[in-house]
Amino acid sequence: MIKAISCLRKRLVLPLHTHIRTLQTFSKYNAQAALALREERKKPLYQDEEYADVDWDNLGFGLTPADYMYVMKCSKDGKFSEGELSRFGNIQLSPSAGVLNYGQAIYEGTKAYRKENGKLLLFRPDHNAVRMQLGAERMLMPSPSVDQFVDAVKHTAFANKRWVPPSGKGSLYIRPLLMGSGPILGLGPAPEYTFIVYASPVGNYFKEGIAALNLYVEEEYVRAAPGGAGGVKSITNYAPVLKALSRAKSRGFSDVLYLDSVKKKYLEEASSCNVFVVKGRTISTPATNGTILEGITRKSVMEIASDQGYEVVEKAVHVDEVMDADEVFCTGTAVGVAPVGTITYQDKRVEYETGDESVCQKLRSVLVGIQTGSIEDTKGWVTCIN
Repeated sequence: MIKAISCLRKRLVLPLHTHIRTLQTFSKYNAQAALALREERKKPLYQDEEYADVDWDNLGFGLTPADYMYVMKCSKDGKFSEGELSRFGNIQLSPSAGVLNYGQAIYEGTKAYRKENGKLLLFRPDHNAVRMQLGAERMLMPSPSVDQFVDAVKHTAFANKRWVPPSGKGSLYIRPLLMGSGPILGLGPAPEYTFIVYASPVGNYFKEGIAALNLYVEEEYVRAAPGGAGGVKSITNYAPVLKALSRAKSRGFSDVLYLDSVKKKYLEEASSCNVFVVKGRTISTPATNGTILEGITRKSVMEIASDQGYEVVEKAVHVDEVMDADEVFCTGTAVGVAPVGTITYQDKRVEYETGDESVCQKLRSVLVGIQTGSIEDTKGWVTCIN
């Protein structure tokens, strides 16, 4: 036993130069590992394949989560921390979060498009940022600055570039969401807020694709009332339309047209898009008076129509004017510019002009051309992000 211990001691007691070589070797590998880690951190967070594995020719408007989302937090001081990209996934919320109990949240919708040369384009994201600020003020929430908002959208689009459909196959729908994530029991603003931007590749919003829509004028339910939050993209605006929308779809209609809540005689908007009425060279759309969302696509189409010599009027549009119109079309980030083929009001069904020579199609062609880069952007509406 003593002889065995003695041999073990001889093996453990090594010369000093052997210890030094061991330390040098360890230091070398440690430095190499640190360098490798730094290089790994420099690599982009996103995957680098050209396209995700998606059937682009059969892309509808459903959730196909892209790889990454952007997250930014805001505490009681009202200042948002620096945001960061993370893998798309579930988030953790307290059961007493303001968004879950009192619906304190708003969202935006914008899109990224791919040019034929592969470049990615965003359409007027600064206007989405301003609209979110106005909505946040109405819902008593802090909001990201315009620069913070646009930067978050850019990062999300670029990180998920392989999910942006090929030119002409669709777009990457980007959803910025601001919510009261902090816990609260009594009715009041949440103590903490979370700003998330996620994305999904999408095709046409309606199952009809680019075919004309069939709308139903709703008389029982209303979408918004004066003094409410109908003019902002509060999450509380959307669940109440589901019953009327579901009933209309069960009867074969594409969507619902809502009337004002007071007289129920003036057009407001559809479930998720603005409405335009064409009579001759005049294009009318319901005025935004606090119950109607000021759509960014709406505003853009109005400017394009004015450029083409149409008289564009914002006013209270009586339902009888709609039933006597030449054309009707809808606009929105999700729907784009969609023609309306028929509208049913009470027991009357009216058909409208559609097709390649329609006003709707002419305006749509210009808008889509600017959004996708096939028409020169002389208005500064498009932002290239790569």
